[in-house]
Amino acid sequence: MRKEISMNQGWLFAKTTEPPKTLPTDWEAVDLPHTWNAVDGQDGGNDYWRGTAIYCKAFPKPELEAGGKAFLEINGASNIADVYVNGTKLGHHEGGYSTFRLDITSSLAEENLLCISVDNGVNDYVYPQKADFTFYGGLYRNVNLITTGGAHFELEKDGTPGIRVTPCVNLVKKSADILVETWQQGGDAVVITVDQQSQEQEIADNHAETLFTLDQVHLWDGLNDPFLYTATARLYSGGVEVDCISTRFGCRSIEFNPERGFQLNGRTYPLRGVSRHQDRQGLGNAISIREHREDMDIIREMGANTIRLAHYQHAQEFYDLCDEYGIVVWAEIPYITEHMPNGRQNTLDQMRELITQCYNHPSIVCWGLSNEVAVHGVTEDLMENHVLLNDLCHAMDKTRPTTMAHAFMLEHDSPLIRIPDIGSYNLYFGWYLGNLEQNDSFFDDYHAKYPQRVMGFSEYGADANIRFQTAHPEQGDYSEQFQCKYHEYILECIDRHPWMWATHLWNTFDFAADGRDEGGAHGLNQKGIVSFDRKTKKDAFYLYKAAWNKTQPFVHLCGGRYVYRPEEITEVTVYSNCDAVSLYMDGKLLETKQGKRVFVFRVPITGAHTIEARSGELCDAIVIRKVDTPNLDYYMGNKVPVTNWFDEANFKTDSFSIRDSFGTLMAHPEAGKIAGSVMKALRAKRGEVAQSASNNANLQNMLAGMSFEAILKKAGDSLPPDGAKQINEKLQQIKK
Repeated sequence: MRKEISMNQGWLFAKTTEPPKTLPTDWEAVDLPHTWNAVDGQDGGNDYWRGTAIYCKAFPKPELEAGGKAFLEINGASNIADVYVNGTKLGHHEGGYSTFRLDITSSLAEENLLCISVDNGVNDYVYPQKADFTFYGGLYRNVNLITTGGAHFELEKDGTPGIRVTPCVNLVKKSADILVETWQQGGDAVVITVDQQSQEQEIADNHAETLFTLDQVHLWDGLNDPFLYTATARLYSGGVEVDCISTRFGCRSIEFNPERGFQLNGRTYPLRGVSRHQDRQGLGNAISIREHREDMDIIREMGANTIRLAHYQHAQEFYDLCDEYGIVVWAEIPYITEHMPNGRQNTLDQMRELITQCYNHPSIVCWGLSNEVAVHGVTEDLMENHVLLNDLCHAMDKTRPTTMAHAFMLEHDSPLIRIPDIGSYNLYFGWYLGNLEQNDSFFDDYHAKYPQRVMGFSEYGADANIRFQTAHPEQGDYSEQFQCKYHEYILECIDRHPWMWATHLWNTFDFAADGRDEGGAHGLNQKGIVSFDRKTKKDAFYLYKAAWNKTQPFVHLCGGRYVYRPEEITEVTVYSNCDAVSLYMDGKLLETKQGKRVFVFRVPITGAHTIEARSGELCDAIVIRKVDTPNLDYYMGNKVPVTNWFDEANFKTDSFSIRDSFGTLMAHPEAGKIAGSVMKALRAKRGEVAQSASNNANLQNMLAGMSFEAILKKAGDSLPPDGAKQINEKLQQIKK
């Protein structure tokens, strides 16, 4: 019978390319999970170490029954791995996010040296290579040794669990047909049990299958009732049980409708939720089940019912949590940002492993082909790659649709959009480009033109540094208040478009992107509504809790970090899922308001005050103080933003200025040189993705129509103090 032995303890680690012949004595001692980029992958500069390192471990030969097997299971090695046992190379794997296993039986001695070479270096054939997140290197998930008898359920092919369950629900009859399949090496019969029903099947070509019918089936019903069944398979050889495996599954019906959105078990079930990256401050991606559970608890508190697990296969433990709590999942591979002609096979391999390993999870409702991969344009090779991926998904899974996330600059009539079954757009109007109202007009125009297409909202967000506070939030100021203003609008936009099959906020948590240097932080994407260390829930978190959490009444006073306020009348915002909120100052009632999720009060202040928000027995309080001058610590670069920040400059109409469009400036040799160099410098602050997107024709057309002033306003602290005025002075010296 199979046994699983943890191999996480007692490793030696070094940045080297040659596996040692004997156990090293001078290497760093580490335990798994481990990454070598936990520090330098999070500190900015886009200079984290990418290359090859080796992990070594000595271990005794495990006990094996006669004819027994030993398999090494590696649940995550980023991004390329080679495995050596006693000096013999036994396997190679490309892809940093999926499980793979190797039969190491024939190479075992009484005492053994295991070496795993792991490489997260730059190449042109393994995804991801360009994206707005850090590509951590290392053995960052569990490594196990699995022993079995000579006859056993399949372990090697694409990291398979060895068992696959396909439920087919009949809502009218309230029943479900359950097809259970197993794959095995050896043995002569399999006994499969589902809900106290057992059937025996003979094995043919290492495969067995059987069909069960469940009457009065208990549905997996999202947050309402995430009920799970268990399927157990027992392998027999000569009448003796030699192996046993099991998997949980759920019975549910899913549909996607262009007008009604997502349908779960025959009813409209709006998917409103978040995206998630798997890393943590100080840990990188080397996290444990404790961190996974903490993330899930935070997402559940918010009230989200869906997660886009971006942009790669996540740990099986997290998919399990989604199953258990009824969270609907979008699962995808890291085919992202930049299409690599030499990477076609890798996309197919990663998709095949994703589906094979995750098929049984009822929480997963779609397979994501790619993310913003067309920023350089749509080529024939890119199209072919997506067709092959789409066909592979349909061949492997006839129960789930395919999808992909499109960058906002991808034309509505692009043939790429028509490849997957359903689609979704990443839009950042009101943050990177344009204004908030363009989110509405984008979806209005799209749905009017293509009413039969199923479309969602796969990314939206605005960065916020909790140090930055203001009474006058502006696009690009990285303040906590602007993030709130942005999301208040977006939630209303979502309400105005109920036909969207899903919406996914970007992002639940701040995450590492070592190429970024902006918003007062190095190496960090700050679009999370929870801090990187999970210790601080930004005010916007409570906005979503007010919108989505229907079971836990609460009130939250925003602006608790905005203590020192120069204004005489200050705005106080309360987020709550209650129908009415009362505001008190120093114990005295100021006003009671009725409303939905957002309650705004104007409060005169003269000194130090305690502000309380109350609804019934619920209460939240903050302390604010009236000051004569603004607190410079609240602003990027310790400079207070002012309205009409270029009005002091003298603008000569016969010369170029920052008020000219970017396209006008670029059309002139001298002015274009200035504007082009500024844009290059700004893109460098936003990481590799921003630099890649600079080659996109649609994006350039959009930028061309914007005033250079508007572009500079969105630069935040990427622009040095007085930088805009200096640029304008240079442009004013050039005659039109």
